[in-house]
Amino acid sequence: MNNGTTSKVYLTGAGPGDASLITVKAARILAKADVVITDRLVSQALLDEYVNPLAVIIPVGKQGGSNASTSQAEISNLIVQCAGLYATVVRLKGGDVSVFSNILDELQVLVSNDIDYEIIPGISAFSGAAAYAGIPLTARGYSTGVRLLTHYQHHAISETAWKQLAQFEDTLVFYMSGNNLSSTVNKLLENGAIPAMPFVVIEQATTPNQYVYEFTLDSFLNQPLHPVFQSPSLIIMGSVTSLYQNFKWRAQSRNRNPFFQNLKEYPELIQLLNNLQNTKNADRA
Repeated sequence: MNNGTTSKVYLTGAGPGDASLITVKAARILAKADVVITDRLVSQALLDEYVNPLAVIIPVGKQGGSNASTSQAEISNLIVQCAGLYATVVRLKGGDVSVFSNILDELQVLVSNDIDYEIIPGISAFSGAAAYAGIPLTARGYSTGVRLLTHYQHHAISETAWKQLAQFEDTLVFYMSGNNLSSTVNKLLENGAIPAMPFVVIEQATTPNQYVYEFTLDSFLNQPLHPVFQSPSLIIMGSVTSLYQNFKWRAQSRNRNPFFQNLKEYPELIQLLNNLQNTKNADRA
């Protein structure tokens, strides 16, 4: 379908949480947006400060145990429908749009529907978390590179890859893996990792509620109780994390409450789209 309009969709990174970490280009696009389709991990402060006050803001995304979670198919359909109604549609994602997000699905639906689009990168969660914890990810003499991984499912990493990861030549960064951390640590140790290898878990990085846990592989497993980490949490493993105490510049938060708002319950998206269509028709009348 060619929507036959001058609409454009901006796939935009909002940064890792601190509203001031948004890029200048993203701020300019948000200021003229007609619709903002936003993930949960975008701060309310950012929406309040940078989004066009006349824009329609539609919270979508995923949240464990929430009936408000939106499927990717519904989000893709929403993007297409909004592009048919409005000139400037922003799909706003936490962190950077190209790192562990469903940008591929959204690119495919935009191309298949002949919708004009642009990708605006954002500061990634791993970059923001490391910086706000004072951890240089590729410090000379500590690490030769960085690997971005996820281990929220057991099959996400092959058995062959575990052997290489356990050598810790590179800094390992795990997204969406806090609930599976015991399995991650066990896999690394089973494949020859040094038990004293340090790592950190950074909760709600760059926000006022940032909290950093310090462990070694063996000390984590030997704890009688493992903490339940607030979402989002990022895991950084490797020798570079031993530098945290040397270079941390941000005080630990005492507020362990969730920083990001829960997803709002919306009526069925079909009804929402009908409401948008009716509003648009009224504006044209």
